[in-house]
Amino acid sequence: MPKKIPLIELSNIVKEYPIGDNEVYRALDGIDLTIHEGEFVAIMGPSGSGKSTLMHILGALDIPTKGNFILKKKNISSYTEDQLAEIRNREIGFVFQSFNLLPRTTVQKNVEKPMIYAGISQKERTERALAALEKVGIAEKAGNLSNRISGGQIQRVAIARALVMNPSIILADEPTGNLDSKTSHEIMKFIEELNNDGKTIIIITHEHDIAAFAKRVIKLVDGKIVSDRENGKKLNGI
Repeated sequence: MPKKIPLIELSNIVKEYPIGDNEVYRALDGIDLTIHEGEFVAIMGPSGSGKSTLMHILGALDIPTKGNFILKKKNISSYTEDQLAEIRNREIGFVFQSFNLLPRTTVQKNVEKPMIYAGISQKERTERALAALEKVGIAEKAGNLSNRISGGQIQRVAIARALVMNPSIILADEPTGNLDSKTSHEIMKFIEELNNDGKTIIIITHEHDIAAFAKRVIKLVDGKIVSDRENGKKLNGI
């Protein structure tokens, strides 16, 4: 058995938001979590459970109030916004429920966007964008405007954009929330294939049928992990 390599290590992560002069709301309350390379993890929880806050921490969109976030052996808990932006661009591919594509821009140009921020040449951007679109099965739509394709195709474009920087992690926030049931399952089968190819996948979802595609399911309640299961087995003693 190959040794599992920790990709993400969260230790006693607390996230608080001020709600008054002397009051704070604790969205995350002492999260300990390790995710290894190649895992497929679903994070679930009711509204207000802290799953969106945890997604923001995992995606380097925010930093914890307390605790340590080790990503690929580097503690990024107190990184500056510029440092976090670099992490987001190079290490994390985002797939959002709302797609976040530029509507009057071609599919190819949308996929190229992360590479522009990284200073990659136009020639290489074109090659990598077309290769990513080929991988998700919609290379023939490269020249279409992104508001002239179907919802399922739009989400495939979003996945191609997430893949184009070859990130360590694909982080998907309710990736099928705006799609019908049949298209949702097609997208999840494709995400499953990415994981089978070795990609580390983390999805945030409230839908049990979507979470069922993951190999590990973590449930949050009131900012705490209350369940951590893989193939029906408990992990980490929870």
